[in-house]
Amino acid sequence: MGEYAKQWLSVEDQIKKLASRGVRIPDVGKASQVLCAVGYYRLTGYLYPFRESKTYLDYEGRQRVQILNEYRYGTSIEDAAALIDFDRRLRMLILDGIERIEVSLRMQIGYVLGRRSAFAHLDPATFVKAFTDPQFVLGNEPSLSKHEQWIARMQARQNASDEAFVAHFRDKYDGRMPIWAATEIMEMGQLSRLYGGLVNSIGTEIAKAYGVPSKRVMSSWIASLNYVRNVAAHHARIFNRKLVTTPKRPGKGQIHLLDHLKDEVSSKQVFGLYNALAVMAYLLRAIDSGSDWAGRLVKLIEAFPGSQHLTKASIGVPDDWTDLELWRS
Repeated sequence: MGEYAKQWLSVEDQIKKLASRGVRIPDVGKASQVLCAVGYYRLTGYLYPFRESKTYLDYEGRQRVQILNEYRYGTSIEDAAALIDFDRRLRMLILDGIERIEVSLRMQIGYVLGRRSAFAHLDPATFVKAFTDPQFVLGNEPSLSKHEQWIARMQARQNASDEAFVAHFRDKYDGRMPIWAATEIMEMGQLSRLYGGLVNSIGTEIAKAYGVPSKRVMSSWIASLNYVRNVAAHHARIFNRKLVTTPKRPGKGQIHLLDHLKDEVSSKQVFGLYNALAVMAYLLRAIDSGSDWAGRLVKLIEAFPGSQHLTKASIGVPDDWTDLELWRS
């Protein structure tokens, strides 16, 4: 393992380094402004798709691709600046959509569980055994169950909250909050873990409120959107990101608006951002049929700052995607 030995570079030297690798710098002043705003490391992340590459065979005869340090002819720092701006607007739109989904999910979980009991989220009978059984670690010593771990994290969040309604339950009652109030302080990750642990009948009831056929599909959607939300909330590059957690694609005929997802075969289509965007558009239709979110997304993506080296296909959108019913008003 080698020791990191690269030296700190001034903004002026960063510009020279980019130019030496083939990046056009039409205006040094503007280039300096971009670098001072976002930093060299972030900038080169957006320039990565413009780097030269070559194919080679590895020792097993498999074809591989090596990314080189030089940039393709015609690459400009303005290409990266345009992508950074596009990606920023895309993140804001994603967060806007996920906020609506998250708030709605809080309501549905609180509503359905609350009908069973105000404290159904604390009752092991609400969950599958894999969620409530003790976990085993090295030496076969049992540890807390996933449910107990979830309760502990929720209690810590409740203790740290400065919301007036949380203080009300803390001061006037025994500190336990009914599920319809507790959901209001849950992060999406906590909602995702709670939902994933529910018995199938409850999970399916919540899923069908959104027109989703099963708890299994809905659980994967929530987990995927939580991943996308975290990427966007931490200001990371998202437009061409490979999803670590992908939403399950319903079987043909289960959700006709999403049938086209089953036609996708390339890695970019199967694991690209478009899958999460399509799921968001579908859920937002169920939450608010008058929502203009899908239309705003179409308008943004159609204005993608493409070039001969990079197109909106990097997001994973299929051909003629705007003709699909999902994206039509």
